[in-house]
Amino acid sequence: MTNSPAMQPLRIVPEDLAPGDERARELDWSRLRVQAVHDPRDPLFARIYDRLWQEFGARGEMEQREVIRDRLAWDPRTLVHGHALRYELIAVLAGDQLVGLRDHTAIVPPSAGPGAPTRVLVHLSHVIVEPALRGGGLSAWLRALPLQTARACAAAAGRRCDAITLVGEMEHPNDSSPDGSPDVLARLRSYARAGFRKPDPLLVHYHQPDFRPSAEIDASSPQPVPLLLALRRVGAEHERWVTVAELRELVTGIYTMFAVHQRPEHMAPLWAQLAAMPREGLIPLLPLLP
Repeated sequence: MTNSPAMQPLRIVPEDLAPGDERARELDWSRLRVQAVHDPRDPLFARIYDRLWQEFGARGEMEQREVIRDRLAWDPRTLVHGHALRYELIAVLAGDQLVGLRDHTAIVPPSAGPGAPTRVLVHLSHVIVEPALRGGGLSAWLRALPLQTARACAAAAGRRCDAITLVGEMEHPNDSSPDGSPDVLARLRSYARAGFRKPDPLLVHYHQPDFRPSAEIDASSPQPVPLLLALRRVGAEHERWVTVAELRELVTGIYTMFAVHQRPEHMAPLWAQLAAMPREGLIPLLPLLP
């Protein structure tokens, strides 16, 4: 893809905070600054990637450096199977110290026709808040800042941004190891307080691709990872139902993003599962935790 058009600097927009994250308005930004990275030549790129790899690489949850370099080159003006994609890394710094970071991808689906509303989705990939800043609201802001990426992606693609859905992939708490459960439950509680909800997992079976090296997958078979979808439908957090059509559009967008760097045969089980989803109806949106 060609070089992506430049984005405006990120701003602190309190109105973008989730309903349950209002307390984060109290965070003192006077000694903090937020910076987006869109170019692997940016000196912050290596620092952010290395920290993400340190946290998630050993668990097989972080893409290789060359994949992230390629994602930074995604240009919303160049469509991928009709979808506009924009990937972004965000750093929050206190002086020169990296205290918070995240990465995410904004995805604009194909137009449903003239005058049809456009729901932009943002796939929330990885997030870290360092211990010194935990509990003060920074995690809430790292959930809110990607809304600006969604709007910029739609604008670059020449589309309106009528609605935004933030999408997180989370482990099923009952499937976690004893050592991992506290972290999983803490993350679920944090997102639940913010207003994220899950499509009924008995009706919607979602899997993440198998991120193992291709040779390992070929030696066995693709092993997609079962995960929960955690959704914040911005401005509609009070709604307790979502249409199947909206969910199909959302999952199609995420799988289109993954498929850029996954081999077709490794994505095949996921596309087959999506194809088996009902074509119409309503799906309950449930609390992330009982």
